[in-house]
Amino acid sequence: VTLEPGLVKPCRLVKPMSVTILPERSSHHQDNLPKLPVPPLRQTFERYLLMLEPLLSEEEMDHTRKLVKEFLIPEGVGDRLQRSLERRASNKENWLTEWWMQSAYLDSRMPVAVYSSPGVVLPRMTFQDRQGQMRFASKLISGVLDFKQMIDNETLPIEYLGGKPLCMDQYYQILSSCRIPGPKRDTVVNHAIGKVAPTHITVVHNFQFFVLDVYNSDGSPLTVDQIYMQMEKIWNSSLQSNKEPIGILTSQHRNTWGKAYNNLIKDKTNKESVRAIQKSIFTVCLDAPMPQMSEQRYQSRVAAQMLHGGGSRWNSGNRWFDKTLQFIVGEDGTCGLVYEHAPAEGPPIVFLVDYLVEYMGRMEVVRSPMIPLPMPPKLRFNITPEVKKDIESAKQNMNIMSHDLDVNVVNFADYGRNVPKAHNMSPDAFIQMALQLAYFRMYKMCCSTYESASLRMFALGRTDTIRSCSNESLKFVQAMEDLAKPVEKVSLLDKACQAHVEYTRMAIHGQAIDRHLLGLKLQAIEELTSMPEIFMDTAYAVAEHPNLSTSQAGAKTDCVMCFGPLVPDGYGVCYNPMADHINIAITAFNSCEETHAANFGRAMKKALRDMRSLLEETAKAKQ
Repeated sequence: VTLEPGLVKPCRLVKPMSVTILPERSSHHQDNLPKLPVPPLRQTFERYLLMLEPLLSEEEMDHTRKLVKEFLIPEGVGDRLQRSLERRASNKENWLTEWWMQSAYLDSRMPVAVYSSPGVVLPRMTFQDRQGQMRFASKLISGVLDFKQMIDNETLPIEYLGGKPLCMDQYYQILSSCRIPGPKRDTVVNHAIGKVAPTHITVVHNFQFFVLDVYNSDGSPLTVDQIYMQMEKIWNSSLQSNKEPIGILTSQHRNTWGKAYNNLIKDKTNKESVRAIQKSIFTVCLDAPMPQMSEQRYQSRVAAQMLHGGGSRWNSGNRWFDKTLQFIVGEDGTCGLVYEHAPAEGPPIVFLVDYLVEYMGRMEVVRSPMIPLPMPPKLRFNITPEVKKDIESAKQNMNIMSHDLDVNVVNFADYGRNVPKAHNMSPDAFIQMALQLAYFRMYKMCCSTYESASLRMFALGRTDTIRSCSNESLKFVQAMEDLAKPVEKVSLLDKACQAHVEYTRMAIHGQAIDRHLLGLKLQAIEELTSMPEIFMDTAYAVAEHPNLSTSQAGAKTDCVMCFGPLVPDGYGVCYNPMADHINIAITAFNSCEETHAANFGRAMKKALRDMRSLLEETAKAKQ
């Protein structure tokens, strides 16, 4: 069953402003969710101009104000496109989702590895050998099957935000689904909603893929013990480490992979093997140990391993990057996952991670009577000279890509959510202001900043953008660099955080500007002969070039999510604020002279420390 892809710009994770969870049947409330509104046209452009003020010169602003005025002439182009958008909204369950999935993901021709798929690094495990690796992987598989049972029975607890139920649809898209490359646009296929639901997972070890049936003939899931026995068999029949890394093909530029894919599946055996991977519930990658690292660099190295596998010499061929969910378990105790971004955002993935960690913590391995199970079949691939050539080219490109990604994981241990909360400030807004300050100190200017906000209050909602760089944030960072009095600085920090909270509230209620602008632009492409000036303006290009692409992935687990930058000269920043520390993953590209993940990490730590000192200093002065 092909899911018509939804639309968007790599929208990253989303915000869990304290989400409450209540057990009840998930489908029952789904029909009563409100539809995503189309915001009022003039409201959006008023907010658009405000958002541009800290980013543009007065001259550029004047030019853009003129264009906005032309666009908003009564009964002009703007009104006409707005009416079409409102018509679209009344005819669809969600006017944005399909467009978003296409424009943000499926139309993009960049590789999914690094450029789109986020990774999650789990806390380091204590095992250091294959037995530990397989025991951990077996428990993990058992946990995902336990989670899957809630999805199959529709007993997944409904999440609430500010008392409103959230759309749970994304949970139903992450298992048994896979992205498929196309010549101009990819598609996502979800086999969970087909006639026969898949009952197998794929396991890959030493670049060799296996089909592992995870259910008994009576429909009950295999026990951890049974899974472990099967994993042993897989391990023992994939000891050769000189096999062709067929999976590395999935890391290529999408047009290149699209051609290689069509060539690969001309062969009947290859086609059946590829279909088995696509249909599997999820994939488990048993990774070879990576080179030893200092404790300090360890997490940064693991984050890179989750995003791209470390290069063709290491584990980049031990993946199928089109698969929605791939759990990665290394022989050296590293573990985490990478997920293909088109079907879902961060929160459902983070919820699954928290569920698995809790499940594995309380799970006792029960010895089960050993019914002999058949050997899990290895998937065969016929490597023609042409396929071999494609693999070689993918290896070269992956090595360039993995060398180009600069990853720095910061475990900020001074404090966590506790400090901003003690001063009545939103932890998310506080961290976003620290990002603004760090960037301003490094570059003496502020930049277009993207933070994802969840639209799951609405049926089939994905995300919109919180614009963290504002007039208020600019005043605050300028004051921090000036000789302003501490009291003034605190007051400006407070105002900047308030403005951020206000924008966030607006965004999650469907009143932000980015997706509305995208809708107007896509509507113009559909019905106008020429693109409105407003979308050809430099200001629009500046707004659409976020040098800071950020996301909060708030998990209970002490993990960190990571993703690549959205632009060649930018940073990708993902953070998980724990009660007393903050995990921050920062990425940049080495090919850009101006960006440096470690320097940004240092600037971020300094900003967080200075902001805390400022709060404490003024609190003391008050006393």
